Amino acid sequence: MTRGQHGSIRLGVNIDHVATIRNARGGRHPDPLRAAHLAVEAGADGITAHLREDRRHISDTDIARLKSELTRPLNLEMAATPEMLRIALRHVPNACCLVPERREERTTEGGLDVVGQKKSLAPVVSDLKAAGIRVSLFIEPDIRAIEASAELGADIVELHTGRYCDYAADDDAKGAAAEIERLAKGATVADKLGLEVHAGHGLTFNTVAPLARMPEVVELNIGHFLIGEAIFGGLNAAVRRMRFLMDEARAKVSTRVSA
Repeated sequence: MTRGQHGSIRLGVNIDHVATIRNARGGRHPDPLRAAHLAVEAGADGITAHLREDRRHISDTDIARLKSELTRPLNLEMAATPEMLRIALRHVPNACCLVPERREERTTEGGLDVVGQKKSLAPVVSDLKAAGIRVSLFIEPDIRAIEASAELGADIVELHTGRYCDYAADDDAKGAAAEIERLAKGATVADKLGLEVHAGHGLTFNTVAPLARMPEVVELNIGHFLIGEAIFGGLNAAVRRMRFLMDEARAKVSTRVSA
């Protein structure tokens, strides 16, 4: 059995959009750190925050507070730029997830071009690892990208689930099924190459189960949907429900294996 297979699955909660709401008005409310603590109390295993070049949501101060006060691992999402590398090396989060970033995008729109940017990514990965920071690469479930990630020395790949979630939202069962097959194949290849497998982007209560049932996937990172649900029923309830659905789906995998 390779690493992470058939065991429990972790939930990472992204608190970026708590900061988005705060920044819409200015001031300090709502506080992303408070949201992080609530998420942990409700069952989150870690907290993710994306520090963007334009600081549209999470701020430098947020990162400092999260790193100093969190009781769970901090996963810092960032572009592979000199500025972000300096910030990461200053704060030393548990992990850094390198993501593509364009100023005009509303949210991350796809995976990192690991194959095309391999030369420029190599020193960033090396410097982060030298500081004791686990390195994750946010990529499409593409075999070449997965192989390039392993060659770069990444510890983790986070598979982009956005296309699958878009198909599911459009009630395109055939498209969603094809994407799930592609994600499952990517997860298997990554696991065999010794990479820890995470997944995320756009996941909801209705779409999380197929990912949680993939035995190689050890962590799902979910943010926007949970913060949106928190408006209607509270963050604790949203995180607990997601935690339940993930664990329920994973338990079915363990039952099948035992049988």
